[in-house]
This record gives sequence, structure tokens and C-alpha cells, in this order.
Amino acid sequence: MGPVKLGVNLPQTTTYDLAHDVTAFAREAERIGFDSLWAYERVLTPQDQSGPHGLYGIPGVPWPDRYGYTTDPLVTLSMAAAVTSRAELGTGVLVPPLHLPVRLAKTLAALDTASGGRLIAGLGAGWSIDEFEATAPRPLTERGAALDEFLDVAEAVWGPDPVSFDNGRYAIKPSRINPKPVRRIPIVLGGRGEPALRRIARRADGWLPTATPADQVGETLTRLRDMAAAEGRDRSAITCVFQLGVATTPAIPKIVEEIEALAKVGVDHVYVTLPSALSSLNELIDTAVALMSAAEDAGLH
Repeated sequence: MGPVKLGVNLPQTTTYDLAHDVTAFAREAERIGFDSLWAYERVLTPQDQSGPHGLYGIPGVPWPDRYGYTTDPLVTLSMAAAVTSRAELGTGVLVPPLHLPVRLAKTLAALDTASGGRLIAGLGAGWSIDEFEATAPRPLTERGAALDEFLDVAEAVWGPDPVSFDNGRYAIKPSRINPKPVRRIPIVLGGRGEPALRRIARRADGWLPTATPADQVGETLTRLRDMAAAEGRDRSAITCVFQLGVATTPAIPKIVEEIEALAKVGVDHVYVTLPSALSSLNELIDTAVALMSAAEDAGLH
């Protein structure tokens, strides 16, 4: 077991002074030594959370209150990019089916260029019927196909000019579309179902799980690498970035124990989402400092 890359979420809700705190925290997190900075997508929070409108589509399960106060992840990461030079910038996660694919692919390429090639595209298929009805070009029932479609479009848009694409739904006649990414943008995909795992094995750079015990992560990661090899890919092409959510005021030793358990099963990158209960910049920075110090003391970073 060796060191792991360690990331942390950026302040992203309106409980913070977003004009100041995003950039201030990004600078400090990079100075402390964090390898990556992350932001997630949440478009809205429905007032009606009954039936299929519950969290993850589960009837009666309430949404976290912070989701209704969440700002845009790409704006947040752009702010962080402007004041950092080393830390990678990740979406954890962005939901391509809620966007027009050509426009989103171009925006991600622009963010990668603006950051000097530091973007990690953490993507998911989505789950909120309310978000799909408000924004998505295709219905929730077609979310898997919509994600595949985005990956196809992005491959074309990020490739050499002239870009040409036609799948019967979207057509790009031979065109210049710029900027191009500085590097091939790493794509890590969430999900644990069979379609999601097949998609990862076939065409992603890694898996982005959360809320999964370490032993199950290790088993699934081994399976994903076997599946990738069956597709003719190098097993080592599949990495794992684990989103470690912290729901309450964090007990730093417990977080470090979880990171250590994940490292033992082959996870090479963990990012910690510090709790929304930390509502001030100073609290966020103090917790980040304590986390990094404990991880270093444990030989994890």
C-alpha cells in the first residue's frame, strides 16, 4: 500500500461568500498539499419529494438541504483554476444527460485549457426526474443512452479539426471546434449497475464510486479490470477515484481509517466531501489542514 492522491471539495453552497471563499479555499487547499479540488452538479431541489421525486428516486427519502443552495460546478472549478497551478480539478459528478452534448464538450475542453490540462471529468447518468424534466434533452428513461451519446460527441469534439459527427440525433458538419483539451481529459464514471460497469470497462479511464465498503470496492475494481482486459484494454487503464462523503462534523481519525482501507484494495485517489455543517471558510480550512496532517502522519500522502 502506497500513498494515495487526496482531494477535497470546494465550498459550493450559498452559505459561503462565494465571491471570496471559493478562491481563498482553493489557494489554501493547494498550498496545504491537496492533489485535487472537486465540485458537483445539482440543478434544483423539488418541493415535492414524494414518490419518484425522493432522493435517488426513492419514495419518501428527503434530499439534503444543501442541494437547494448549490452553485454551478463548472463556474466553481473555473474560479479555482484561476488561482491554482498544480491541483487537478474534478467534477464529482457532472450529469451530461442534463446538457446539450456539443456545448458541454466544448465547455469542458475550455476549462481544461484554462487550467493548463488539469480537468478530471467525473460523470454520471443522473437520477432526478425533476432535473430531467426541467433541463434534459432526453427523458430520464434514456439517461444511459444520453450519457453514451455525450461520450461519443465529446470524443469527436475533443479530436482534431475538422470535427464531423452524425448519429441521427445530432449532426456536426465538418467544422472547427476549439479549444482542444491540453491533454486527453480523464473520464471517470459513477455507478454500480451492470450497464454502468460495462460502460466503464469499455470506454472510461476509471470508476468513481461512493458510499461503498472498501471490500466491495476492491472486488468491483478487480472485476472492472477483468472486464476491460476482455475488451482488449490494459487492466491498469482502469483507475479508481473514491468520493468519501462526510455527513457530520468529521472525526478525522475515522476518515483516515477509511482512506487506509480503500488504499489497501487498490484505490489510488480519494476525495473527501467535507460536511455542509462547516459553514465558514475558517472551519473548512481548519478541517482540511487537520485531514492532510493526519493522512501524512499515517503515511497515506
